[in-house]
Amino acid sequence: MNLESITLARGNQVLLEDANFSLYAGDKIGLIGRNGSGKSSLFGLILGHYHEEQGQVYVPKSWGITYLAQSIPEGSLSAKDYVLHGHPKYFEYFHAYEAAFDNEDGEAVIEYQEKLEEIDGFRLPTKAAEILVGLGFTNQELNKSVDDFSGGWRMRLNLARALIAPEQVLLLDEPTNHLDLDAIVWLEKFLKNFEGMIILIAHDSAFLDNVVNKIAHIANKKIDMYTGNYTSFIRQRAQNLIIQQKMHEKQQKVIEHYQSFITRFKAKASKAKQAQSRAKALERMELVASVHIDSPFSFEFLPVQNCPNPILRLGRVSVGYGEKVILSDVNRYLGPGDRIGLLGLNGAGKSTFIKLLAGVLEPMTGDKVVASNPKIGYFAQHQLELLNPELTLVDWWQEIFGDLNIKIIREILAKFAFTGDKVFEKIGVLSGGEKSRLILAKLVYEAPHLLLLDEPTNHLDLDMREALTLALQTFDGAMVLVSHDRELLQETTDKLWLVDSGEVTDFDGDMSDYVKWLENKRISDSGAATGKGKASKGEKSAKSANNQQLKSQLEKDIQKQEKQIAVIQEKLAKIEAVLQDPSLYTSATENNKKKLAEYSANKKEVETQLQQAEAAWIKLHDQLDGLS
Repeated sequence: MNLESITLARGNQVLLEDANFSLYAGDKIGLIGRNGSGKSSLFGLILGHYHEEQGQVYVPKSWGITYLAQSIPEGSLSAKDYVLHGHPKYFEYFHAYEAAFDNEDGEAVIEYQEKLEEIDGFRLPTKAAEILVGLGFTNQELNKSVDDFSGGWRMRLNLARALIAPEQVLLLDEPTNHLDLDAIVWLEKFLKNFEGMIILIAHDSAFLDNVVNKIAHIANKKIDMYTGNYTSFIRQRAQNLIIQQKMHEKQQKVIEHYQSFITRFKAKASKAKQAQSRAKALERMELVASVHIDSPFSFEFLPVQNCPNPILRLGRVSVGYGEKVILSDVNRYLGPGDRIGLLGLNGAGKSTFIKLLAGVLEPMTGDKVVASNPKIGYFAQHQLELLNPELTLVDWWQEIFGDLNIKIIREILAKFAFTGDKVFEKIGVLSGGEKSRLILAKLVYEAPHLLLLDEPTNHLDLDMREALTLALQTFDGAMVLVSHDRELLQETTDKLWLVDSGEVTDFDGDMSDYVKWLENKRISDSGAATGKGKASKGEKSAKSANNQQLKSQLEKDIQKQEKQIAVIQEKLAKIEAVLQDPSLYTSATENNKKKLAEYSANKKEVETQLQQAEAAWIKLHDQLDGLS
């Protein structure tokens, strides 16, 4: 794939000018650049949605391209069927195979069986289920309709649909936006094993480090290619900048500013693993500082005044919603300088715990003791929706802090890249990232004793994430952070707490240990490790005559099971066809009511049969894999 001397414009804005971009089979490219630099527009150019002003775009005709859709899907298709529709040939071949099977047309059965085998069609339903479970869906949710999921989960369905497509080129625009850390770790492994080309836009530096082998950096309307992952890019670019003496001098001032953080950490480090992890983070900080020099963001938290000790204490606290207990018997203490990273699976109760600390939720039982008049700064994603869209940035600021001098307001907002007339724009026209920056600017100015951050980086680009990381490193109050950004957690926190199984406990390890914990947790929950472990032992004797006979029998059983699955799927399709008939719902006759109840009950029964049949098919394959 080649883009030669490309000039690309959107409206009156020129995004790329005489830019060149060459990609090769097997490349895994991280596409980075500031918001508005043209990353998504470049995707549009590759896909043919936009056209270049000058230059030439060459994409080999044999290269199929799959793109992560950004629109929120709708419809009554089940989650698994929605994902399977990402493979353009699957349903065409499968329905033809079913029809031939029903009509006892032997030749057609063989023809479409071969076509399904060519696209690995008999395994695709299982692959779809594996992808969905990897992205955080439960087995019970695979047959729920698309419309039953929230917007964030529907975007996960889009991602799953892109991952199952057979094309050789995969374009992913912010694939981690709606994922928790468990799903991100799974996605990293999937993309590492993907045999085609990947171009991805991401603002998660750890994710980029673990997936890509090249970085394409858009700056000054050009595309510069760097070999290696994101950390390698940081190092190469830092070295280039340091060559310039003025940049070097400015870099030293920035690094000197962060020495207080380094000193504080060295004084506090008590765990060998965390000390080693932080030492690596400190090495990287110098590189980040040099690259961050030309960032539009430059801010730091004001010194914390009169911080109480303790700020907050929890004794045997239970908390939840209504009568439902989410966390119980919580015993925690927060004092000046505590820097806590909060870990746990999606839905384990991290946000619930943050809300308890923030005072949004009160304890159901137990004691919560808070210091007199503590200043608590709280950031959560729902706050973006609560901003008054009719207020300008200046009006909003003055509404919170009183009649603050507009010059001071402009100076504060400028540190967050709100300059010129931008401060007089209405909040309603701001992007999600800009709204996040606005709330973070407020927290920085407030200098809270306790800072509570629940996923603060969701809408932030790499420059702003780096700026926030550097600012948090020198924040001298107490902090509790929930984030799926591993670099942010690793570089700004001293202790890790784990929210799991309704409890909040100390986590003994660093972020790499937590990733291992997630992997073990996934294996334990799925029960897959035991079966596969037993099978792998059998590999040592796979050459024996007994295993060969067993292998032959398993292959026959798998074919038999596939035919049974096909019959059940056809039965389910016929039931769903009846249930999709509008007349069944528009006319409320007794006959229609009876028919609806009967077919709905049958649908549940057949879906259960299908799940059981597919589970049996997977088990047979696991046994066969153990003998291969």
